[in-house]
Formats: sequence, C-alpha cells, structure tokens
Amino acid sequence: MAQKVLHIGIMPYQDYKTRSLAIARGEYRPRPNEPKIWFESVRSMAQVLSNENQMLLKTILERTPESLKELEAATGRSSSNLSRTLKTMARYGIVRMEKVRRNIRPVVEATDFTVQFGLYASSRREHGAGAVRI
Repeated sequence: MAQKVLHIGIMPYQDYKTRSLAIARGEYRPRPNEPKIWFESVRSMAQVLSNENQMLLKTILERTPESLKELEAATGRSSSNLSRTLKTMARYGIVRMEKVRRNIRPVVEATDFTVQFGLYASSRREHGAGAVRI
C-alpha cells in the first residue's frame, strides 16, 4: 500500500467556528496545504490516534481482514468496541469501511500523519502554522 499522509489541524472550537464562517462568507480561502481534518484539542486527537488504535491500524494493514469478525479474532477487541472505534476513524478519513458480500471490511486510508497547531492559531493562520510530524 502506498503511504497516504493525513494532515490534521488542532484548533479550539470557537476558532474553528470563526474560520468556517469566514470561509462561508468568502472572507478566507483555505490554502491547499492546510489540514482538512480538525480536532478541538490534542487530547481529542490522542483519543482517536491512541497507541491501541495505532496497533489496530497496523493489524488491519498487515492481516487485511475480510470482516470485522476476523479483525475481532485478530485483536481480541470486542465487536462493539471495534465498531465504535472504526466508525470514529472513518469519520476522520483514517479508515474506510467496504461492504464485501455480506461482510464489512476495514481498509486503512491513512498511514502517516502530520499535525498542525499553534498557541496563537488565529494570527498564525495568515503566516502558516508549523507542522509537527508524529
């Protein structure tokens, strides 16, 4: 699988809301290199990309399970936990859920991540915030 980098931004909700409204009004145009996926905090990002969830992504990549049942057996995680985790990851574009015959098969969409944030997100946006690779 070719590596796909997912660009993630972290911005407080109020700043994100202000940014979104400025985009809607045509006052701000996002640059191509800006993140498409946003989290409200480092903590919320860390919950989605926890060590346990990174291991889950590696397991999917290495074993290419044909179903959630197969993934459940490979990881020892309950089906409800897997389902909830994968749905969250799918919302962020990290995985894709493919329907194959009667099964749902998880497919990893992003293998590498860059994170962009700053203490002064509003003012740094004009100057381009620095990216930190994790």
